[in-house]
Amino acid sequence: MMTRETAMKKRVLFVDDEAHLRQSWRRMSYLRRDEWEMEFAESGLEALELLAQTAFDVIISDMRMPGMDGAQLLHEVRQRYPQMVRLILSGHSDYEMILRAVGQSHQYLAKPCDIETLLATIARTCALRELLAHEDLRRLVTAMQMLPSPPPLYAEVIEVAQSPDGSLDKIGEIIQRDIGMTAKILQLVNSAFFGLQRPMSNPVQAVRLLGLETVQALILSRQIFGIFDPSKPPGLSLDTLWNHSVSVGAYARSLAQEERCTREVVEHAFTAGLLHDVGKLVLAVHYPELYKQTLTLIQTENITDWQAEQTVFNATHAEVGAYLLGLWGLPDGIVEALAYHHNPCRRRAHHAFTPLTAVHIAHALTHQMDAVDAGRQAEFMDLDYLAQIGLDDRLAVWQERCQIVH
Repeated sequence: MMTRETAMKKRVLFVDDEAHLRQSWRRMSYLRRDEWEMEFAESGLEALELLAQTAFDVIISDMRMPGMDGAQLLHEVRQRYPQMVRLILSGHSDYEMILRAVGQSHQYLAKPCDIETLLATIARTCALRELLAHEDLRRLVTAMQMLPSPPPLYAEVIEVAQSPDGSLDKIGEIIQRDIGMTAKILQLVNSAFFGLQRPMSNPVQAVRLLGLETVQALILSRQIFGIFDPSKPPGLSLDTLWNHSVSVGAYARSLAQEERCTREVVEHAFTAGLLHDVGKLVLAVHYPELYKQTLTLIQTENITDWQAEQTVFNATHAEVGAYLLGLWGLPDGIVEALAYHHNPCRRRAHHAFTPLTAVHIAHALTHQMDAVDAGRQAEFMDLDYLAQIGLDDRLAVWQERCQIVH
């Protein structure tokens, strides 16, 4: 059933001081008038005046403009209208500009940007809203700039970055051990600024691509990495969360290799497994008291974490994490795996082994092994889903494979 929100047109605000580009966008808006309502501003101040009068879903701003530039504008938008999706469109490849923009925008699009790419990006960000119906959570996630990292890891990556003989591979390996830094570095490297032919999901390769100078600037500027306060989310052990995430990532990669998937699917499966619980970090850090209620429900009702979250938040960490990483422009295969890893049958199309398949199976098998040891409720495995994709006869092989990796 179509909701009122999905039936309504999405409102998009374009901001650019170049008259010919605004005219081009006006022609484009006429062709898409059945889907979106578009308004145009030639400066940051004009954009803020329009925003004060009318609500918008998405803002797309040029980076370099007289007076208030794109980064300053999006900073103001994030403060005043945290629910808005913020995109930067720029023809300049200045690293300092990129670093300023990445802290304020969800995605960075490079000029010249063809119309179809621009339209697809807008459509994708708007469609993500259907993942997360809870308005307060959506506003919180849309406003987020970074995810917290544990102080020892953050200190370690700073030490290596400042070292005269700092190694990119060493920095990448440290970043790969943390959910927050992995997600943020992949957001940056998948921006259009780097012109990748295919999405990247390997954090070590991402660090190599960025180069030592850029990585040092990112880490030392503190614009995209934050420090985790262990006193804030009571009951959440970052070590436990990370150990589980590493296990699921390793199992998911192993299963994708067992099924002879392409290199891209294998990499996406690993990173999706690594990040599949990123939504827990968001909920625990920003809603500590409500998160404590979910932990109580898990113990008293003997239910799974996502079932408890649904009761308390009317949403789960799966949808929260998928919405965040989708906004940050991570590959669709990773976003899909996060969104549906508990209930893969909710994904309409079931045809083949995907990163979602790998993460769902790896997650369920990991929880089953942990649950046996701890005497807890085991995680549900969707056998109907496996039958639909014609792989229900592979379960015994996958179980054996995970035991070997374990």
